[in-house]
Amino acid sequence: MQRPDGGVGLELGRDRFGRVPLYWQHRQRVLWFASRLQLLLAESPVEINPAALHAYTCFSYVPTPLTPVQGIQAVPAGTQQTWRLDETGTLEYVQGRSQEWQEATDQIHDEPTAVRTLQTLLKDAICRQTADLKDEPVGVLLSGGLDSSIVAALLVQLGMRVTAYSLDFGVPEQSELDYARCVAEYLKIPLVTVDASAKQIRRAIAPTAAALDLPFGDGVTVPLFLLKQRAAQDTSVIFNGEHGDQLLAGWTNKPLIAAGVYSKLVSNGQFPEDSPEDSFYQQYLRTFHRLAGYEHHAFQPDFLAQHEFPHPVEWLQDALDPQFSTAILHRLRRANLMLKGAQNIQPRATALAFAHGLRVRSPFCDVPLAEWTFRLSGELCLRGSCEKYILKRAVENWLPPEIVWRTKRGMGVPLTLWCFNDLWRDLGIWLNPSVLQSQSHLQPNIATQIVSGSLGGAIQGRRMGECLWLLLMWQAWRKTMLKEANLPRSWNHPFWLPSPLWRELKRWQSS
Repeated sequence: MQRPDGGVGLELGRDRFGRVPLYWQHRQRVLWFASRLQLLLAESPVEINPAALHAYTCFSYVPTPLTPVQGIQAVPAGTQQTWRLDETGTLEYVQGRSQEWQEATDQIHDEPTAVRTLQTLLKDAICRQTADLKDEPVGVLLSGGLDSSIVAALLVQLGMRVTAYSLDFGVPEQSELDYARCVAEYLKIPLVTVDASAKQIRRAIAPTAAALDLPFGDGVTVPLFLLKQRAAQDTSVIFNGEHGDQLLAGWTNKPLIAAGVYSKLVSNGQFPEDSPEDSFYQQYLRTFHRLAGYEHHAFQPDFLAQHEFPHPVEWLQDALDPQFSTAILHRLRRANLMLKGAQNIQPRATALAFAHGLRVRSPFCDVPLAEWTFRLSGELCLRGSCEKYILKRAVENWLPPEIVWRTKRGMGVPLTLWCFNDLWRDLGIWLNPSVLQSQSHLQPNIATQIVSGSLGGAIQGRRMGECLWLLLMWQAWRKTMLKEANLPRSWNHPFWLPSPLWRELKRWQSS
């Protein structure tokens, strides 16, 4: 671009929601940039970024500006970076500007006003995201939760031809399908259930890793790949309800609100031995449920000795900075948008959609709507134990009451069940000790430590599956994206035995 002073410059920027990633590499006086990491991998030898691997094990994604590849960086969401040519023709970084999410000064306390405004904002958001669509059919990823159900209802109100798609994990006690069916019947739209059993998951691991471009260790990733794969048979546009929890104080905020209250008690001197900010940061870090604090169990000694990693809370501090938001819910809203939203949910959703030729739309990713939520007073978002109170009040006439007012729970991906049964032998392949040893990063027997319960006291039950899946997806990304050759595998692990036999042997050895 031509600068006002006549010089030549380049500006790289991303939207605030982080929907499409942007990577850059400065090499040999040339700035290379692309929206797909793999397009830059072809231009240089690949070396794993140790800091990125460490951060991935803490959060299940790689925080910007890091990427998993040494020498390649990512532009953070909501940031514009300016480069220019100096007098010698060398490209240099000039400045960066950010659009900040922050608490508004004019807080809304009146419930009827908030309800009316929110209804209008939701309708305006869906209108903006359907403005380019004529009579083509659209799909909605319907979990049975409130946010995706609202999106489906708004699409129906507009007269769109809507088909809903829901996952079937084959585990009835963890299924949300009954709620999805309830919504589909109420709105009179077809519902397609997609088989996301362990058999289908196994087949989709490598294709998902290739589609993602970056490693994402969240358990919903491969199921969402299958869901969008099926939706692409019927439509080219898919809607989701992502970011409703982030904007309107969803269920995951409750333990953090408790931590915020604790921090106030600390600052008032009731618990003077603790630091309030440290307590709050640590509590937020724990919501990721990954391997932060287990570095000496997760990584090989030489790898740890060669690299000095920052404490994981350093990746949270900008998002949780109290100078932008002091009220606890606004502070969490900002952090969730910048971290779990812009660095995980949105780029993952875009990558999986692009892999199947889909255009993905997230109506809750709407700037006027998002900025308005920073005006909501806390009592309108969380009323007693009822999360997302104002959203429920705004849509209670659009959906069945059993959908609007039910207690929220997260998507129940049965990772631990899969890992200890259908995917048991796959763990011995993806997390094979000989392969891990040769890569010189992860501990060779980390999978064995996890399944035996010896990694750490907090890594039990559901957390076992989450951590195994985190590591499995990292290895799948390495093999698929870096095109690493097959390495000799050892049998020095329990996964060559059938899982029930290994469990019985373990009980016998401990008796």
